[in-house]
Amino acid sequence: MTRSVAILAAACALGASQAVAEERRELGAHEHGHSVLNIAIEGDRIEMELMAPGMDIVGFEHAAETDEHKAAVAQAEAILRDPLALFVLPDDAGCSIETAAVELAAEDEHEGVHGEEHAEEHSEESEPAAEHPEHEGEGSHTEFHAEYAITCDSPDDLGSIEFAFFERFSGAEEIEVTVITEDGQTRYEVERDAPRIDLKGLI
Repeated sequence: MTRSVAILAAACALGASQAVAEERRELGAHEHGHSVLNIAIEGDRIEMELMAPGMDIVGFEHAAETDEHKAAVAQAEAILRDPLALFVLPDDAGCSIETAAVELAAEDEHEGVHGEEHAEEHSEESEPAAEHPEHEGEGSHTEFHAEYAITCDSPDDLGSIEFAFFERFSGAEEIEVTVITEDGQTRYEVERDAPRIDLKGLI
């Protein structure tokens, strides 16, 4: 990663994390259906960082213990390793994947607003766990993290992104997208019924 891309990515992550933290303070922690995608573009290189709740991706949010759940996680990780099938760029841009890394992390492994608020939220719940079978037996919630590096032969043709992500993951409802280029930062709320953003004028 070049120094300027690293700076862009750091700024992107900071801006998005502040926005997400504020939103969670207002709406409550661990919002199912809501993922975050940070994108930094410089020259012919694109860096992406995706964070998506386990519930949205595999239909459960506890650690995978059964063979069925482990298989679901493995399948999801395989799908997430192909970002160009999820976040579709124009063919004319000639983009290819340079690196793709995916992990499933328990939220209680990460300190911060999300984990702290989620713990407080559950401590105040009065309903028994049996009324929420998808939560039963879990000690933490899980989140998929993915990082991608993509290069494009014709970056001037990066006019849009189509979000096939929603077709692959039925639990996903919206993605908070932050795009940073050397000219500035732009944010989008991409929803299932409008799965596209226009990049014209940003690059």
